[in-house]
Amino acid sequence: MDGSQEINRKTWRVGVDSGGTFTDICMFDEETGRFAVWKVPSTPDDPSRGISDAVAQGMRNRTDARSDPARAIAYLGHGTTVATNALITHRGAKVGLLTTDGFRDLLEVGRQKRPDLYDIFADKPITLVPRALRFEVPERVLHTGEILAPLDEAAVRDRARAMRRAGVEAVAICFLYAFVNPAHEKAARRIVAEELPDAFITASHEIAPEFREFERLSTSTVNAYLGPIMHRYISRLAPRLEELGLGVAPHLTQSNGGVVRFEAAAETPVRAVLSGPSTGVVAAQAIGAASGFADVITFDMGGTSSDVALLAGGEVVLTSESVVHGYPIKAPMLDIHTVGAGGGSIARIDAGGLLKVGPESAGADPGPVCYGRGATEPTVTDANIVLQVLNPTHLLGGRMEVRRDLAIDAIGVMAETLGMGPMETAQGIISVVTANMAKAIRVISVQKGHDPRAYALMAFGGAGPLHAVRLAQELGMTRVIVPPTPGTLCALGLLLTDLRADFSQTRLIPLEEAAIDEIAAAVGQAEAEARDWFDAEGIAPDRQNFSRRIDMRYEGQNYELSIAVPEGEITSRTLETLAARFAEAHDRLYGFSVEGERIFCVTFRAEASGSVDKATLPHRPLGDADPMTAVIGTRSVWYPETRDFAETVLYDRDRLAPGMKIEGPAIVEQMDTTTLVPPGVTGAVDATDTLILEVPR
Repeated sequence: MDGSQEINRKTWRVGVDSGGTFTDICMFDEETGRFAVWKVPSTPDDPSRGISDAVAQGMRNRTDARSDPARAIAYLGHGTTVATNALITHRGAKVGLLTTDGFRDLLEVGRQKRPDLYDIFADKPITLVPRALRFEVPERVLHTGEILAPLDEAAVRDRARAMRRAGVEAVAICFLYAFVNPAHEKAARRIVAEELPDAFITASHEIAPEFREFERLSTSTVNAYLGPIMHRYISRLAPRLEELGLGVAPHLTQSNGGVVRFEAAAETPVRAVLSGPSTGVVAAQAIGAASGFADVITFDMGGTSSDVALLAGGEVVLTSESVVHGYPIKAPMLDIHTVGAGGGSIARIDAGGLLKVGPESAGADPGPVCYGRGATEPTVTDANIVLQVLNPTHLLGGRMEVRRDLAIDAIGVMAETLGMGPMETAQGIISVVTANMAKAIRVISVQKGHDPRAYALMAFGGAGPLHAVRLAQELGMTRVIVPPTPGTLCALGLLLTDLRADFSQTRLIPLEEAAIDEIAAAVGQAEAEARDWFDAEGIAPDRQNFSRRIDMRYEGQNYELSIAVPEGEITSRTLETLAARFAEAHDRLYGFSVEGERIFCVTFRAEASGSVDKATLPHRPLGDADPMTAVIGTRSVWYPETRDFAETVLYDRDRLAPGMKIEGPAIVEQMDTTTLVPPGVTGAVDATDTLILEVPR
């Protein structure tokens, strides 16, 4: 069949993940059930160009179509780091803030908590709105929702005009207790829109209708700060995809692991700050279930950072509040912890003469020294090239040449300063970055009552499988899972996720029989908002999924635990179940629970999702255990176990069939990543083409 006939059939489902170093694409043909992956360097100056290039190259490579390569696409999902990078680099929009009289400095004062209590040199995050652009207006709403002082609309108009003169691009509006009664915020929003018709406007009751004033203010400000950036990004990307011939509405993933249409994503960019890594967790969840692993810690190592998450019993924790790069955000997101440790992380010697790796990254351009683009500071990738763990001549299946000699020279300079050999220095870089990643995993496991030794480590991202066994050894973990296409797993996750929305409402109600009607009403209101969303999105009843949760705490506590609400009508039995679940969760996290202590319901949540057609993971019968047909050669690799080079068998991942077994030392190469199997480690391929590595303690 020629390419023109093939592209007339919309059979391909495509996921595109845009990272700081590479843009990954995963393609699934619904008709044949085959997967294909592609990878191109990211384009930091205009990320939309890298995405369109990835789609065009990937589809042309698979369909032989020379024009309109995207016409064969039935679904396109996209994950991006645009919002995250804008927040990290402080390249967001010029924002003006409108708040209640007397509270203009709350954004800067915060809660007067120091995250690094004993670090007197720790820097506070930059305040996203300078004081000159923070405006107060007379108004006051009580915690009951009663209006104590009416909104001074003339003052709002005056402040809006001042913002216009200052060249403000976006406006955040956050009044006291607007989550209880949003009347004043709605009126202010209307006036600001009249005075600044081209500005991006965020009202706190729309983006974070929950209590805790500072966090709600921070979330609203971050959303406004990122709004114009996301709008410009989508306005560039959408036409590029149309030019390729895309005939379906593209979707963007959110931090909660679900996807929304581009239009909705442009209005709520704060919910996309973990857009990229969230879908990797979704894919890991599906692969773990298919391979029989319910308790998994995910390890996604890319070029710039590493993201880790914990799945207990096959479920990932969804948090309603998190601190992202120093900024509190009240938005539903998967509980993912990020650390600045990636393949492009730069190694330096600090003022004390000690080796430090990251969080600074060489990025995609100039990239590591071995790329030959003028960089002089060695990175984690350079260390792996020097040790010859990575192919010392090329990457990406031969499409990208690298220079080991340049990497050796750069690390050699550092080795002289440290008084070590170049190989020991390169291994030192690997050991330091491994320790950084182990610390991140302890944050989401040990610090939350989970023993990482009871979990399997699922490694993905372009550099995840390269470092997974070393990380497992550091943590005492005995099993590593390497998916079939780990370097593009976040892109695969876009083909496995659903449409999703989350709704919340804060109401302080005791968990008592006398308040059962109030509890039922609050649960019902959140549920009604979810039902309205189903109708607005046109999701068929048989594809609707719905769950309810309540954030609960003991009387006098200041933080809550999110507890699942049983299905059905709210009854006395429901309250008993909620109390028992809360006590269990409290005991697991804090090591105790208090029988008979009064419990309060604080925030009521509804999680709604609409099922979409998904890619199906492969499943093949197990065959011969002999892996010789997958051997493609040998390479001399330096190992810390022997402090010397050792001849290492190289395997082609595409030739490793289900049932085959390998023994270390070995290296498994594929287009999107490299897997290191050190001495003493064994591996086997299961029925889903997943490589399972056994790591001795």
